[in-house]
Parts: sequence; structure tokens; C-alpha cells
Amino acid sequence: MEIEVLPADYADATHAAALVQLLDAYAADPAGGGQGLSEFTRSHLVRELAARPQAFSVLAFDRSGQADAAPVGLVNCLEGFSTFACRPLVNVHDLAVMPAWRGKGVGRQMLALVESLARARGACKLTLEVLAGNRSAMNLYRRCGFDGYQLDPSMGSAQFLQKWLD
Repeated sequence: MEIEVLPADYADATHAAALVQLLDAYAADPAGGGQGLSEFTRSHLVRELAARPQAFSVLAFDRSGQADAAPVGLVNCLEGFSTFACRPLVNVHDLAVMPAWRGKGVGRQMLALVESLARARGACKLTLEVLAGNRSAMNLYRRCGFDGYQLDPSMGSAQFLQKWLD
């Protein structure tokens, strides 16, 4: 198994196609909501990510004995800002590994590169969200040093909420 993990180049057609393919597979997975990406998202996503300097992605390719490398993993990240630390933070917005490659270290390798890129940006921390029932992802994140977020134990753990704006 020869895995190459690298920052995505949104201008590279191979990287762009891999990003859309991997995110679509993740969206279709129960952990991603069970529905693939819309046609609008598939056709506009890479251009919209490229237009945002706070966005970056990491791709993983299987390069073992193939003429064309197969895309096997993706992490999409968005830089935010910690007002308490007065420094950037990086949110791991999507992490996807193709089913046949799960449990083989691909996620760990991609998160190591994300951490390196976040440090280069001066980020004080990485953040992410994970569904409570996604135990394999939770195990990966804990092994990579992620933990629950709280400021004061008497106030409890942070909860992730959303409100759709149509």
C-alpha cells in the first residue's frame, strides 16, 4: 500500500475531480447524511473553495502499482479565528476515507498534514464535529489528540447547533 497525502491544488483538474468524487461519496454515506451532492454543489464546489483564501483541502491517493492514482481520502478545512487566543484556528469541516481504505491509517496521515498546515498558518487549535454514533471516526480523532470542548466543567461540554438559512 503506497498512500500519497498532499495539499489539494484546486486549479489541478485531477485534484478537483478527486475532491468532488470523494465528497460526493462521503455525502452519500450514512455518516454524511445518506444523499450525494447536488448537481449545483458538484459543479461549483471547487471554484467556490478556491475563491476563499481561508479554505484548504488535503487529498490522499493510492499510488500502489497503478498508472492512475485512485483518490481514497479527503479533508476540507476552513480557517476561523479564536477571539480568546487572538489567533487563527482551523476547522476540519469534512473528513472522508473511502470504505475499503478505512482503518488503514489514511485519516491519521491526512490529519497529520492538516495539523502541519494549520501550524504554518499560526493556528492555535484544530476543531471538528463528529456524529456521536460514528465510533470509528471518534476513535481516530481521539488517537490524533482531539478531545471534547469545555471551558468550565460546571458549565458542561460544548454542543454543536445549526440553523439553516434558505
